[in-house]
Amino acid sequence: RKITFEKQWFYLDNAIGHIYGTTFEVSSGGNLQPKQEVEETATETKEAGTDNRNIVDDGKSQKLTHDDIKALKDKGIKGQEIVQQLIENSTTFRDKTEFAQDKYIKKKKKKYEAVITIVKPSTRILSTMYYAREPGKINHLRYDTLAQMLTLGNVRAGTKMIVMETCAGLVLGAVMERMGGYGSIIQMYPGGGPVRAATSCFGFPKAFFDHLHEFPLSKVQSLLSGTFTTETLPADPEENALGEEESNGLSEEKQNSLQETEEEPAAEAPMEVSPAEEQDTVDINAEDGEFKENKEKENKENVREKQIKQWERRKKLKEAAALLREKNADGLIVASKFHPTPLLLSLLEFVAPSRPFVVYCQYKEPLLECYTKLRERGGVINLKLSETWLRNYQVLPDRSHPKLTMSGGGGYLLSGITVVLEKGRPDSEALKMEEPASKRCKLQDLPC
Repeated sequence: RKITFEKQWFYLDNAIGHIYGTTFEVSSGGNLQPKQEVEETATETKEAGTDNRNIVDDGKSQKLTHDDIKALKDKGIKGQEIVQQLIENSTTFRDKTEFAQDKYIKKKKKKYEAVITIVKPSTRILSTMYYAREPGKINHLRYDTLAQMLTLGNVRAGTKMIVMETCAGLVLGAVMERMGGYGSIIQMYPGGGPVRAATSCFGFPKAFFDHLHEFPLSKVQSLLSGTFTTETLPADPEENALGEEESNGLSEEKQNSLQETEEEPAAEAPMEVSPAEEQDTVDINAEDGEFKENKEKENKENVREKQIKQWERRKKLKEAAALLREKNADGLIVASKFHPTPLLLSLLEFVAPSRPFVVYCQYKEPLLECYTKLRERGGVINLKLSETWLRNYQVLPDRSHPKLTMSGGGGYLLSGITVVLEKGRPDSEALKMEEPASKRCKLQDLPC
């Protein structure tokens, strides 16, 4: 299929079989051809000015017009030659500094050279791409914040992780990449099913998904209370009931139609019918019978497929529920658009003691409320609310400096470690017992 990227369209057929990191040129017709490395000869006779103060950008420095460049493209001249002609026809190029010349050449190459490098997908590339192009889909989760989440969550191979995210599957993919196919992941999802658009972009092998389980958020409370059953799956039983009703209705209609077709010839028997008309009616009835038989077979197959899918879904749901019932998860990561407090308080029940948890939110206020609730509840230590600060730097010879534009904020993280919660006495009594003696001052001790 045709792929459009950065105002350039091409076909990926010729890229199959090449290694990652190969650079291709887009030829006429959108076909990819591996780029041949050519040594630059323009650097030998390169002249540069001392500064750019006398250069005026009046739009008259370039002798080649837009029509001339279009004619060069139509002739089939490659982008590298077009850039060379632009340099030769520029009246101010030789007066620019060496840095300005490099910048000019880089800009023109990007515009006229159709060069594409195919790289292997990774968490860094995908998170940078999503944050630059569609940050709303990942709840404005910046790539450095995602790295902090993976570190604070202690994500590693061989662990059992619980992931609750509404970031198009980016956080889930990052966890799967770091675990490397070892261990198990339970994805908690809202609604009818999990969203894994970004996860599919990683190109994981099929074995990675064998250790990935999913569990609906709507069933968490029933699992904690011990009333969880797979018989009340959302929408599946209703669909089957509707399918059974439709199949029953169709079968009744078919029976009625068959009875009518049997009764009609008997009622029309006294009438005189020619042999040719009798032959036509027999053929029509035979075709109707075959059509109805095929339709009955299709309906039976559809019902059977639905039953198989429902059975597989119930089996997966039972496996995920069995993993959660053990309540020995090695970590919890939450990054969703929902309020974090009820999510965290319910999902922490499935995490083993002395394990880390991380909660991401685009705003600070929900995490402050979550922080307060956790302090009141107890069972956690080392609670920390943090915000990472990121600034990009341009690092080049003799011109390293921070970039002028930078991100305003990358969201907030609430992290901590679970401990065994003492259920013998309430937290209010524990706080009173821990209160220092200097603050427990009696009324009669106060001066008059």
